[in-house]
Amino acid sequence: MPPAHPFDDDKLKEECGIFGIIGVADAANFVALGLHALQHRGQEAGGIVAHDPEQGFNSVRRFGYVRDNFTSAKVMEALPGPIAIGHVRYSTAGSKGQTAMRDVQPFFGEFSMGGAAIAHNGNITNAEALRRELIERGSIFQSSSDSECIIHLMARSLQRDIPERMEDALRRVEGAFSVVAMTANQLIGVRDPLGVRPLVLGRLGEAWVLASETCALDIIGAEFQREIEPGEMVVIDESGVESRHPFRARRPRFCIFEHVYFSRPDSILGGRSVYETREAIGRELAKEAPVEADIVCPVPDSGTPAAIGYSLESGIPYAMGIIRNQYMGRTFIEPTEQIRNMGVRLKLNVNRALIRGKRVILVDDSVVRGTTSRKIKEMILDAGAKEVHFRIASPPTAWPCFYGVDTPQREKLLAATMTEEEMRDHLAVDSLKFISLDGLYRAVGEAQGRDNACPQYCDACFSGDYPVEPADMIEKGFRLKTAAE
Repeated sequence: MPPAHPFDDDKLKEECGIFGIIGVADAANFVALGLHALQHRGQEAGGIVAHDPEQGFNSVRRFGYVRDNFTSAKVMEALPGPIAIGHVRYSTAGSKGQTAMRDVQPFFGEFSMGGAAIAHNGNITNAEALRRELIERGSIFQSSSDSECIIHLMARSLQRDIPERMEDALRRVEGAFSVVAMTANQLIGVRDPLGVRPLVLGRLGEAWVLASETCALDIIGAEFQREIEPGEMVVIDESGVESRHPFRARRPRFCIFEHVYFSRPDSILGGRSVYETREAIGRELAKEAPVEADIVCPVPDSGTPAAIGYSLESGIPYAMGIIRNQYMGRTFIEPTEQIRNMGVRLKLNVNRALIRGKRVILVDDSVVRGTTSRKIKEMILDAGAKEVHFRIASPPTAWPCFYGVDTPQREKLLAATMTEEEMRDHLAVDSLKFISLDGLYRAVGEAQGRDNACPQYCDACFSGDYPVEPADMIEKGFRLKTAAE
């Protein structure tokens, strides 16, 4: 795989997107469209498994974008049938080039009662312990993915059908998981008891659809029915949708960063428009961290709705002071050190006519390592800005995520080692302010802010409050937050 860009590692990466459909001719074509809409959740690789009554199960897995792999008539003809599921995998600077095709989902297993394929979004926090146990009992793993544990646990279950075996397997699993699976005649969707990662149900005529986000329903013209509930399993076949609740009920802890950054702004989460939530975050940020300036400028594209909200609340004009190169993509060839050193300029360019002589508020969704923020600040100053003020639409990211997001080690997170003032000095900007955790909660609809005794969302990347103990990482020496912190 081509090398990652120098700025790609300065954003948190969603792990993947999942999609499934049952009850429509050439189901794989609909899956390809759904995965295209979910491409923002994973750009490294994708896969589709389909079942046809005559040909049985067929699968295609490829590296790269959906548009480059699943638009070929020849490829799609190899995936006939009325039921199919698909998966797009995340891309990171660290693992890109090291991923083997065997790690690309969906995974397939042949059981005594027939075949089943599974695609998983999230992260199993006790996967290494489970893998050791399964290998000792004779399981042979084909990939390095934590998701393969689910297939092996299903194979060892004594339950009588695939959905029951999946229930059995997922009760052994800790962490975060939204799963789309299929048998020859059933489509299955499951969310973990905390509902950390999203999963929605849609309908297209007589067909049923499962997807990570509502934007994937929109692209195929499906109607949103509802979210799969935390801890719920749905089993869909020709007779309709059966709902089960195989796990002990717990208070949900949906990932709050889905609202801030991961989900597409045209998706609906928890009955709320992601775009409107991000605009509300910007308004809240303007109330908490006002500053005198001439223009409010987003760091595109993820900072745009929050910048609009900040502008509307503050009365300071909104301006597209930074323009994104839409056609660069992640596979741009970097032939020389000189080109590599251009870094952010390959992706973003300053609109000099707007910036010159102005006091600029830059609104971004997060600061992870701070490398991109520094480069953008330098570009703004080079363009003649008088002052640069950073406003960040999330609290400081001080802890790694273990629930399906690619996060740097804690010591590489700027907020883990510096105070807000130290970060301001490090970035060399006139001011730096993050939205408060309570402010973020208010913006996503919790009028009283965060319930510290029993938080309404998973916000571990900001608070260090992990709703599921990351057992594998603790075994490797990761230290949880202490009472003093």
